[in-house]
Amino acid sequence: MTSALKATRDGYGDALLELGRDNERVVVLGADLTGSTRAGGFAAKYPERFVEIGIAEQNALNVAAGLSMVGKIPFVSTYAVFVTGRALDQIRTTVCYSNLNVKIVGAHGGISVGPDGATHQALEDVAIMRTLPNMTVVVPCDYFETRKAVLWATEH
Repeated sequence: MTSALKATRDGYGDALLELGRDNERVVVLGADLTGSTRAGGFAAKYPERFVEIGIAEQNALNVAAGLSMVGKIPFVSTYAVFVTGRALDQIRTTVCYSNLNVKIVGAHGGISVGPDGATHQALEDVAIMRTLPNMTVVVPCDYFETRKAVLWATEH
């Protein structure tokens, strides 16, 4: 498979590996979808900087907020529908109001999930995030843009 055919989430996973190598402040938190979001490579290579929170998106955002307050650059990885739907209060109140350096990565945004069905799809995920103060929303279209966007987000 050429990189032109790789999924956007592969761009995320590859960028995390680069960041793990180049920036020890980068940490990754999973919400029981580590393989699917492609954060698993980072978890395998840098286990001391990876935390599997489980199906607890709200907790993942609070842990990420705490990590950012001590100088880490946390990436929270899950499906977009779960992070925007389940953890909105933590994102709004803890991360955005405090303007914390937390990277929220919602894989399978919109209705791009296919066979996983309606519970894993959202029509409102991007719209919700765009209304929040101190929130920057990036929606890359392919592997290459995703990789570049993740690398950029680390410095933003």
